[in-house]
Amino acid sequence: MTNLKLLLNQINPFSSRHETTDHHDEEEFKLPNMTSLVIMISMNLLLQVSFFIVVSSSNKYAEYLGGNATFSGIVIGIPTAFAGLSLIPLTKYDKGMYKMPLHVSCCFAILGHVAYALAFRANFLYLILIGRCLNGVAFSMFMYCKRYCTDPRIVGIRRRTTLASWLVICQGMGMSLGPFLGGVLYNVGFSNSIFNGYTSPGWIMAGIYAGFWVLVTKYFEDIPQPPTIMELQSARDSSHPIVSSEVIGEDTEASPDYPSASTAHLASPIDKSFRAQLSLITRSQWGVIACMCWFAMLCFFILGSWEANLPVFGAAAENFHWSPFAAGNFIALGAIACFPFLLFNLLAARRMQDRKLLAFGTIIGLAGLIIFLSILRTGKVNYGSLFACWWTVALGFNLATTVTLSLLSKQLPPEWNGRTSMAIQYSNYTGRVTGAIWGGSGVSVGMLNFVGLEIAMVGIGAVLFTTLWRDLKTKTG
Repeated sequence: MTNLKLLLNQINPFSSRHETTDHHDEEEFKLPNMTSLVIMISMNLLLQVSFFIVVSSSNKYAEYLGGNATFSGIVIGIPTAFAGLSLIPLTKYDKGMYKMPLHVSCCFAILGHVAYALAFRANFLYLILIGRCLNGVAFSMFMYCKRYCTDPRIVGIRRRTTLASWLVICQGMGMSLGPFLGGVLYNVGFSNSIFNGYTSPGWIMAGIYAGFWVLVTKYFEDIPQPPTIMELQSARDSSHPIVSSEVIGEDTEASPDYPSASTAHLASPIDKSFRAQLSLITRSQWGVIACMCWFAMLCFFILGSWEANLPVFGAAAENFHWSPFAAGNFIALGAIACFPFLLFNLLAARRMQDRKLLAFGTIIGLAGLIIFLSILRTGKVNYGSLFACWWTVALGFNLATTVTLSLLSKQLPPEWNGRTSMAIQYSNYTGRVTGAIWGGSGVSVGMLNFVGLEIAMVGIGAVLFTTLWRDLKTKTG
């Protein structure tokens, strides 16, 4: 728990509960239980490392077992597809809570990493894929981490972008630690058929998750059970419509309407409530939802494609011929260079409007793409120029991911937090899957086509962004 307390001390200076004595402002600045918050943020970091730790060596691992670069891209991206599928049953039975998904995530993370490691001994290519698919179930926790940091029951409106910034810091740390550790562990060698350069990331991460699972069981405190669920259940049993009506009318703002097993069968009152909520969403708010979902998909599409492409491009380029170790170091170095700016973003998020932060990040990322296109055309690709492009792309689109969910949570009613979390996370998953496959195929389709598509996608986002600029204004913090 020493590391947890250290992180807790780092969080407190940025997020004191006692900035104001006014009750309304106090509600806007509220925070969840700190130990539980640290566990959720730490879980997000572990998941990010799990996602990226195979990036540097998966291409070689797949080739050793008979696959190719495109299959390597699928191995990197496929977990997010299974994460999206697993959210369907999880959100049905989670009852708006977080401890059950945490247990499921830890369990499947261990199973997935073990299966990934055993593929070498079994000499079975598709066991890599099976392991990553099991990891995908664990990656469903990404959505719960985002939902926790914007849950109106425990997080005030002026804390959501700040907590989202912590998730982005974990994202940056995962982007640096994951590929670096994967590259370092590749140097373990291959004298042992169980623990070697390909399998060691799986075994080590499985051990880390086992230890973390113990901490989750002992220290994580879930949020209180939403009272509306029990009241609606009681209303259904007693068949008094007026009780349900009072619950919907008075309590829905206090407790978000998360999908759950106990509310799924209350078709009449919930359906009416949902239709009423839909009627209150304006056309401009639907536009904001579409814009945020597009940027959530776009950012992870570009980040995922670069992470999958750099080892393949570096190995194929005549002036590089990168090994997995060199590719992992390059990816990690770019992410580490972003880290001071992500920390600064933690402070800036409290004072800068979400729409300005989104614009700033997108412009930086677009600049990196344009520079990369120009050096590809002129044939001046070297270590320094490629690093400058990777750094700007990683920094810009990581910054842009900070606000996609927090902005929606500030604009839409509190009971929509569960739905917007799902929408943003499915957009992230879509970007991850398609981006990883696109990145793995980048050399075969042509690098000019690779970066050209990404610039075109940013252009679509820019049109949405400028059209909805006025509608994207929200409270800071």
